[in-house]
Amino acid sequence: MNDAEKLRRELEEEIQSASSPDDFERIRVKYFGKKGLVTLALKSLKELPLKERKRVGAQLNALKKEYERELKKKREGARARYSAKKWDYTFPGRVSEKGGFHPLSFVELRIREIFSSLGFKFVDGPYIETDYYNFEALNVPPHHPAREMHDTFYVKGHGSILLRTHTSPVQIRTMEKMKPPIRVGHIGRVFRVDPFDASHAPAFTQFEGLYVDKGVTFKDLKGTIMHFIEELFGKGTAVKFLPTYFPFTEPSAEVYMRWKGEWMEILGCGMVHPRVLKNVGIDPEEYTGFAFGMGVERIAMIKYGIKDIRLFTENNLKFLKQFPL
Repeated sequence: MNDAEKLRRELEEEIQSASSPDDFERIRVKYFGKKGLVTLALKSLKELPLKERKRVGAQLNALKKEYERELKKKREGARARYSAKKWDYTFPGRVSEKGGFHPLSFVELRIREIFSSLGFKFVDGPYIETDYYNFEALNVPPHHPAREMHDTFYVKGHGSILLRTHTSPVQIRTMEKMKPPIRVGHIGRVFRVDPFDASHAPAFTQFEGLYVDKGVTFKDLKGTIMHFIEELFGKGTAVKFLPTYFPFTEPSAEVYMRWKGEWMEILGCGMVHPRVLKNVGIDPEEYTGFAFGMGVERIAMIKYGIKDIRLFTENNLKFLKQFPL
């Protein structure tokens, strides 16, 4: 028996055992697709002597012409039979599989719950920003060294238009529109020219909070942050504030918490810089405020022990099913 005859017998056997439209489509792909058995056999004809090539080629082409047409007819017939079936509404129901929250969605919901309970109102802002809102109004003028901390996506041909590198522009837009007291939060995507590896991503999510009123102190900031960390990670979680520098807050601090035996940086914060308040028309002699910001992916990675930020975007069900409903 030659190869063409063997393929015909195998093809006939598979067609006899098929019943659904998907079965017939699978057989078509297996034999006549780009990498199908008959297709590969036709491509290998050049290795045969000329006389043998003509004979086997004719058999394979006849096989292809005959069975491609037959598979199409059988698939259409099966589809018609399946669509004509009537549903039995008396058939016992089956329990549907429950879905769940994406880990980032779960963390975002908890953040909103915690800060809403403290009186924070959530606001929104644009992803595409101007240089003024993203840098200058936040006390980061041109040629300021802090700009080197932000590898920025600029819109080609529009040097002052960019994808926001942090959520802080929402602070400026909010303070321009609202008069103190102001107590707002914002969760949204930010963009930086970073590699996409285990600990970096060119697009990620930040949460930022802002409180401006008469008599707001660093003590208020510290109490707010410690309450948030205990609500999210558990009562008694050890927290420490280390001095640092941010151009839009003064004084500024990095916040660390003790988690599974290690000190881990979780967010940055500080008292709103007087110059930032002046930029939005708020008198720093009358009002003070605090601001803080954190990466939502970082919070989720710490809370759930996730080692690779890329897992959040891969939609792997084995990964996603590990998290609370």
